[in-house]
Amino acid sequence: MAARFLTLADVAEVLNTSSAQVYALVRRGDLPAIKIGGRGQWRVESEQLEAYIQRMYAETRQFVDAHPYVEESAGADADARS
Repeated sequence: MAARFLTLADVAEVLNTSSAQVYALVRRGDLPAIKIGGRGQWRVESEQLEAYIQRMYAETRQFVDAHPYVEESAGADADARS
């Protein structure tokens, strides 16, 4: 059975990013979390993490649709860097 709540370090591992980046997501309200215990440790519910990932897929899809990849400009960019 999978854990219901994850530490920020666990979330960072799933997202392949740093704990500091996950903390920033939580503090900005992008990734819902709860603060527990006397020391105020953060926990992210696994369902909330999955919902966040799905939202990021949707946002990325919208970005790609609004900014289609055009091979001509990619080739021009490569030529400009040469």
